Amino acid sequence: MFVPAVLMLGIGLWGLDRGTMWRDESATFQVARRSVPEIWHLLGDIDAVHGLYYLLMHAVLAVRADEIALRLPSVAASAVTAALVAAIGCRLARPRVGLWAGLLYAGTPFVSHYAQEGRSYALVATGAALATWLLVRAAEAGPPGRPYGRWAGYGAVVAVTALLHEFAILLLAAHALTLLVSRVPGRTWRAWGCAAAAACLALLPLVVVSRGQSAQVSWIRTPGPAEAEALLRAFAGPGDLVLTVTLLLAVVALLAPAPAPRTGALRLTAVALPLALVPPVLLYTAAQYQPLFLDRYLLFCLAGVPLLAAAGADRLLGLLPWRHAVTAAGAVAVAAAFVWQLPVQDRARLPTSRGDELARVAGVVGRVARPGDAVLFLPLHERRTALAYPGDFAGLRDLTLKRSPAASGTLFGQEVSAGELRARLAGLGPHERVWVVRDTQTTGTRWFRAQRAEYAKTTELERFCREASTTYVRGGAVSLCVRRE
Repeated sequence: MFVPAVLMLGIGLWGLDRGTMWRDESATFQVARRSVPEIWHLLGDIDAVHGLYYLLMHAVLAVRADEIALRLPSVAASAVTAALVAAIGCRLARPRVGLWAGLLYAGTPFVSHYAQEGRSYALVATGAALATWLLVRAAEAGPPGRPYGRWAGYGAVVAVTALLHEFAILLLAAHALTLLVSRVPGRTWRAWGCAAAAACLALLPLVVVSRGQSAQVSWIRTPGPAEAEALLRAFAGPGDLVLTVTLLLAVVALLAPAPAPRTGALRLTAVALPLALVPPVLLYTAAQYQPLFLDRYLLFCLAGVPLLAAAGADRLLGLLPWRHAVTAAGAVAVAAAFVWQLPVQDRARLPTSRGDELARVAGVVGRVARPGDAVLFLPLHERRTALAYPGDFAGLRDLTLKRSPAASGTLFGQEVSAGELRARLAGLGPHERVWVVRDTQTTGTRWFRAQRAEYAKTTELERFCREASTTYVRGGAVSLCVRRE
């Protein structure tokens, strides 16, 4: 358990400072730095699904507020998850299976990608791995009374994990199938049912609130074969060679399962396969009616894949005559897979690995703008650049801001009407400058033209100002507009 955790910690810390946040991280950064009452005010209208994570990050960023601190909890959580995967493999098979599974988990590019992101997904994966570990422990035979204490801990962990991200409740379906194929006694079913019901009841208020906020994920499209293949490659390896070997090892584990462990009632395949398969299948099916399928939402069930691959490798390498070298041979194979996927790991540490680069946009403003200049954001959500990097916008007047994000209980603030913006633009002096910060991924699109408030901003701006110059960076642009004569 120690070796996979240390390796995951090293991989997570490697290149942690990409030099920029992207839009999702900026939401965490600016919301978590608000006061607790201000965070609570926001959650009533938007982002309730991330509420517990924002509160946890509020405590972290109170100590140090920068990009490194923003991502460190995800790095630490991923290291713990690698250790838990190893512990599950050790308990359900043998120590070398646990070691290989933990190393495989740590070396998966999809894991390290979210180990270096200031969002909740790595913490959710830790909660799911811990819940699975507790399921294994609780399903074991023991003295009367002991299993029920373990089930209480299991239920609490599932509840907290689902409160970090509500789709983690699908973990219960995977665990139910594990118990079903393992033919556990009725006492185990009753205890698990009570724990699962308690977790669902704890999640119910969040489900009710989040349903009223579903418009914020209306951009997600209905998944098809391409999304399913992308998830498979994220779980088993982006390259064809690693993907093929991983799947073949998993098939070996399923066709030639190891004997049941002496320590408990569950087999490794009965735990790992439902964990890797059931939540994705359920979410993919549901997304055909309500599109909510994203690969990052399912990071928590990836752990089943390295467990299956490690079990398959154990069945094959166990046939070798030199048994004392088997453990080292498996570790070498994992290292070879990591080296083979090193270009993917490198790309994940580049600023271009995410959707946009807010620091580059803010840096342009910081270099060219002067105190007293005005700034206008197109569309509204592009204000996230100033919220993530306020130093580059110091001394600038926000032409459209009516109420700040914290005061209005929103992510990006409340803006003035078109009439008020017209008056502000009309009051500009002949030599005053306006810097327009644009999201080039949305401005000019059909969606942008359908936003009446945003379209009105462009209309009023063009009426009073002309564009003098524009600097483009990845995902954004900064334009200098001057008053028309």
